[in-house]
Amino acid sequence: MRLVAFDFDGVFTDNSVYVSEDGTESVRCSRSDGIGLRKLENLGIQTIIISTEVNPVVSVRSKKLNIKCMQGVEDKAKALLDIAKDMSLELSQMAFVGNDINDLPGLKIVGLPIVVQDALPDVLPYAKYRTETPGGYGAVREVCDMFARVLGE
Repeated sequence: MRLVAFDFDGVFTDNSVYVSEDGTESVRCSRSDGIGLRKLENLGIQTIIISTEVNPVVSVRSKKLNIKCMQGVEDKAKALLDIAKDMSLELSQMAFVGNDINDLPGLKIVGLPIVVQDALPDVLPYAKYRTETPGGYGAVREVCDMFARVLGE
């Protein structure tokens, strides 16, 4: 495995959004994800967030976690194909973690399609792995820990 791509909403978050009276949005994430992402980095596995939404909270969180981020992505399969080409990777060397129907194109083409525990039923048949942890509660960390266990920390 050379790259793990993550959706943001519903994977890093619990799929909730808090909206203040001025329209500012906030989300809930797990702090433990950062340590997990460092484990992947130490294993030489690249990471990226691929989000359909364009939202400053995604940029802020990805910057804090030191993870690349693509936003406003309508076709996640095309994005993954472009990343594979740019990084000289085979799709079999890539994992994608999603939770909803907008993630299906990405889940269908990677070597290891992963969904979070509380993913929508429509995406479950396409997953080779389903986390025990729901999105926003450490599902990202669970995925990272799984790779660390399998590939040796």
